[in-house]
Amino acid sequence: MSKVLITGADGLIGTRLQQLLKVKGYTMHCIGRAREGRKKAHHYIWDVKGQSMDPAALEGVTGIIHLAGAGVADQRWTESRKKEIYDSRIDSTRLLYQTLATIPNQVKTIVSAAAVGYYGDRGADVIGESEPAGDSFLAKVVLDWERAVAQMGKLGVRHVCCRIGVVLAREGGALPQLDRTVAFGVAPYFAKDNLYYPWVHIDDVCGTMIHALESETMHGSYNTTAPQPVLIKDMMKAIIAARGAHALLVPVPPPALKVMLGEMSEVVLQSQRCSDAKLLATGYRFRYPDLSAALKDIYKKG
Repeated sequence: MSKVLITGADGLIGTRLQQLLKVKGYTMHCIGRAREGRKKAHHYIWDVKGQSMDPAALEGVTGIIHLAGAGVADQRWTESRKKEIYDSRIDSTRLLYQTLATIPNQVKTIVSAAAVGYYGDRGADVIGESEPAGDSFLAKVVLDWERAVAQMGKLGVRHVCCRIGVVLAREGGALPQLDRTVAFGVAPYFAKDNLYYPWVHIDDVCGTMIHALESETMHGSYNTTAPQPVLIKDMMKAIIAARGAHALLVPVPPPALKVMLGEMSEVVLQSQRCSDAKLLATGYRFRYPDLSAALKDIYKKG
């Protein structure tokens, strides 16, 4: 079976992805920043700011899954934080490109994370991959990230960008934030018309990436979201039901959230009603196409 290099392997998606790749018989190399006392087999070091990486990370590798990037919702968006979010994605992709261009390697495919933030706030419109990028900060980040990944084509490397939606997982992502007060009988939701959340179970994010790695006909960008995006109020209802809880739905006015989060509020207030038709046409079948079933699985594991 093939050997894969994973960037950002210690994150939420990377951790689960490693588990699923191992089940399928893949061998893996991981690359990241140096950390004191960290000694893991097949873990290699790169310096994105210094634009250098251990070339041994690419030995025998035929595919790359590129997940590296500073967390979008981890900190308030100061100008320095926005620069870190942008640079961590563009510069790490540039480093991969330059390394592949200068040392002998066997890499045939790169599958990169991206995000539905590409589209900006689109209300109730159904969005396919051919739609133009929005004009928000996140849209700019994703647009330039995908352009950097597309440079791999100059090296004869097939490239796929997965525009990931709202990832549902017990260990992190959006769900712990959405349901944190449900146990106390309160379920707040953002009271904005036509606020659609393009949710996706973490196993389908990983499943799509593995499918893209193995499907030689896939090329370009794909919405990595479940078949039925839902309104945020309906998502909160589904969370309450999946938990078997009794909670009061409480509307939160968007202006209040903007005061609390500043520009970062676009992460939770932008609506993307994404279509998965292009992904389904490649033969991928979602393990969790239904929100209730996805939440039931997650809470069962939790």
